[in-house]
Amino acid sequence: MKLSTSGLVAFCALLVAGAGVRAGEMQMRGVSNPQQARIDYILKCQGCHRPDGAGDDRSNPPIKNEVARFLGVPGGREFLARVPGVSTVDLDDTRLANLVNWTLYTFDPAHMPADFRPYSPEEIGQLRRHPLRLERAGTRARLVKGFSQDRAKTHSP
Repeated sequence: MKLSTSGLVAFCALLVAGAGVRAGEMQMRGVSNPQQARIDYILKCQGCHRPDGAGDDRSNPPIKNEVARFLGVPGGREFLARVPGVSTVDLDDTRLANLVNWTLYTFDPAHMPADFRPYSPEEIGQLRRHPLRLERAGTRARLVKGFSQDRAKTHSP
């Protein structure tokens, strides 16, 4: 069987379209292209945050089992889009929203809020115009402290 060039292109498009969410995989709201998000993470994030999201606890904090917890504290959602590595990365707002949403689902699914509202390109664009600089570490420390306070509230009688 011989395929024309247009037939081959159509066949490849069907294969790529079928590479979306498979049975048993989690639906990632706000992630229009998980393959692109993974590539963007490899190229733009993993050099500092490591392939598994573990970071180094000094200059590049871990995101594994932690990043979605920021969504549960006041100011945390904004913080995630304003940290220097996110706000200054050379991706357009659409790809960056895709990447941030993918990162939340990929590295911290246990803490994803049931009512999660995915980042939109418009929200990312607005937040990244006001990047955190020297105040990043202090802001992060304050937000992380809120994690334990939030946990204490949910476990107290």
